[in-house]
Amino acid sequence: MIVAGFGFADRATTASLVEALAALSPRPDRLATLRAKADTALFRGFATANGLPVIPLDEAQISGIETPTHSPRIAARFHTGSVAEAAALVAAGPGARLIQTRYVTTDRLATVALAETIER
Repeated sequence: MIVAGFGFADRATTASLVEALAALSPRPDRLATLRAKADTALFRGFATANGLPVIPLDEAQISGIETPTHSPRIAARFHTGSVAEAAALVAAGPGARLIQTRYVTTDRLATVALAETIER
């Protein structure tokens, strides 16, 4: 299973999310983001339009997750280096690995990363 983890600002637009998804290869099977973001009309509409189920995560689930990239602002707020990378890793399950580190959209309002489940 391949999961795209998203982080995005309240000012993000559908275009921000579309650009982020377009930057991914391969296409994910699911989307993951923080529960507060997953419940927004913007993200729900985006997920529905792309036919992708959403895995909502609580902030506590991504807190302390080590990520290859690091934003000081995100680290101070969420206790992880990247919401997108942490969300992808957590949603993909134990032992998941990143297959694409965070991509930041040109408007700088959204980030996305890909993780895959490691089959056992």
